[in-house]
Amino acid sequence: MDTIAKAETRPLGPALFKGWRRKCPRCGSGPLLKGYLKVRETCSVCRQDFRPQRADDGPAYLTILIVGHLMAPMLHVVFVNLRPEPLIMFTIFAVGCVALSLYLLPRLKGVVVAFQWARRLGGFGAPGH
Repeated sequence: MDTIAKAETRPLGPALFKGWRRKCPRCGSGPLLKGYLKVRETCSVCRQDFRPQRADDGPAYLTILIVGHLMAPMLHVVFVNLRPEPLIMFTIFAVGCVALSLYLLPRLKGVVVAFQWARRLGGFGAPGH
């Protein structure tokens, strides 16, 4: 383990929780995102630099994974037990998938960035990051 990691420990759990809330994983006060999904360059409170983050497609992949694993069994249960009209069932599940995806995507982006920060991935391990 290098001297930087020894000097400042970064506990994973609290960082992930702060990321879920879309807050800076370091201080927990400053907003992590600017707009819906764009990550700020720096924290407005503690000046943590977020430019090294590389969330890329990770949050979208996790969102699809979670929404699919929640909606697919629900779709099966509703179809087998209730037998609603196809258009009604499509409408309800389409709106549910979109709403759940829009809710999860920015939160999972915060979690991915917080994970990178806590584990010093990418450029977050360099001095000053």
